[in-house]
Amino acid sequence: MPEQFTLALAQLNPTVGDIPGNVAKVMASWRETQRRGGDLLVTPELFLVGYAPDDLILKPRMHKVLREAVDAIVRETASGPAILLGTPWFEDGKLYNAALLIEGGKIIDRTFKHELPNYGPFDEKRLFTAGPLPRPLSWRTQRLGVMLCEDMWLPTVSAELKKLGADIFIVLNGSPYQVGKQQRRYDLARERIRETGTALVYVNQIGGQDEMVYEGSSFAMAPNGEMRLQARAWSEDLAMCAIKVADGKLTPDISPLADAPEAEAAIYQAIVTGLRDYVQKNGFTKVLLGLSGGIDSALAACMAVDALGAEKVRAVMMPSPYTSPDSIEDASIIAKTLGCRIDTIPINEAMNAFDGMLAEQFMGCAPDLTEENIQARCRGIVLMALSNKSGAMVLSTGNKSELAVGYTTLYGDSCGGYAPLKDVYKTEVYKLARWRNANMPLLGHGPSGEVIPERVLTKPPSAELREGQTDQETLLPYAVLDDILKCLIEQDLGVAEATMMGHDPNNLRHVYALLDKAEYKRRQCPPGPKVTRRHLTKDRRYPITNRYCDKWKTQQSD
Repeated sequence: MPEQFTLALAQLNPTVGDIPGNVAKVMASWRETQRRGGDLLVTPELFLVGYAPDDLILKPRMHKVLREAVDAIVRETASGPAILLGTPWFEDGKLYNAALLIEGGKIIDRTFKHELPNYGPFDEKRLFTAGPLPRPLSWRTQRLGVMLCEDMWLPTVSAELKKLGADIFIVLNGSPYQVGKQQRRYDLARERIRETGTALVYVNQIGGQDEMVYEGSSFAMAPNGEMRLQARAWSEDLAMCAIKVADGKLTPDISPLADAPEAEAAIYQAIVTGLRDYVQKNGFTKVLLGLSGGIDSALAACMAVDALGAEKVRAVMMPSPYTSPDSIEDASIIAKTLGCRIDTIPINEAMNAFDGMLAEQFMGCAPDLTEENIQARCRGIVLMALSNKSGAMVLSTGNKSELAVGYTTLYGDSCGGYAPLKDVYKTEVYKLARWRNANMPLLGHGPSGEVIPERVLTKPPSAELREGQTDQETLLPYAVLDDILKCLIEQDLGVAEATMMGHDPNNLRHVYALLDKAEYKRRQCPPGPKVTRRHLTKDRRYPITNRYCDKWKTQQSD
């Protein structure tokens, strides 16, 4: 008969490859678990190396380093709570995504991930060997049905564990954020519970890793699917979960339920978290960005201040002869409101220098996109020069709509080390800006109240690279463009299918061609956090050289 015990859900923020740092986090959580009377500490998936390690995990020496780290944890925890540790594990010449059960100075049991995801941003089949269908882990008087992330998304593993007598399910996860995914996790957990009548505890990591962001939001559900524990989102947490026996079944005790942000609140928090961790984990202490007075750079600046603090954010206004007085004023107001430094560096002289240098080569040619791109590249040169001198990372401020259709200048506005809005459509940029004007993010360092002036939210968006230019002259209205892009990217529809959604066929063909043609630009853009279902580089991997679009144009068919 199972007995009651207390789990400690270690919702932690690992750094990929920082084995000593990740061990230190495990040990600090273990000591706190011991102090609070916990019996079993549970870490996220692959925590010892950090998720996702990608090909780093294939380095031969990594296996030795990880084994030494596990041995050290085993020695240090010989007396006290047990640990269910997520780590890569090399055994019999094969590499597994594993969970090790450690207690009493030894590894008393282990299990390997059975379902290896190989879609979207996941590539585990080329890294790990799939484990056999697992059996429950024997621990004290319990039979623990341990699953690793994807094992919960399909019914096979939970059914096998239940058939072999699992008393409770414990799921170790490195499950990245995307809009609506937490509800999907709840739904899947309840499916596994409904199929087996078994309580489930879900532990997820938090933090940013390159283009992936993890929100935490660990939880526990009773055998009837009722939520019994909800850990905090977007922050490290050690959530104590008492497991009791009720009606002969192990059941999580009722605990406080933390708020789980949704919609714009969650998207904003994801981007701020990803930005903060990317900067700090890569050894930078400050950032700089071009502040044009437009909505994209305004929101990016606000996110940077919320992530790092105003003293670590430097804005640069780089006016040209086409920059409006309103834009100059708006940039100044935004920087002053946020409390960050702003410098004004006109690019007129640089533009004149390039005009002179290229006059002979351009003789007889009318001004066109070439001169507009030179302006953008002048600004890129300025920002990268300031970055080299100051050590600050440059933030690119482009959004998903622009990147999708190639409305960006290579080595100009696309340059930088990180692009916080890379996975945010233009229409969503406005929603996030309005949300931030009315709300404060968790752990945000910026001021409360209106941080982005109403005029910035209402004026027609423009790159201001020529007289009277607006984005809509070159592109469709953003509401129309974004809806088409969501059909082509998020839903992966063809033109015929998207036409049935009510879109004009000519608009669809135009956007389809732009999306296809811009692949080479996207390959050269900086990383940015994934928040939607299909990130332009993590989830959508198209060849640069391909003639499918050419063939489609000829046949007028998709």
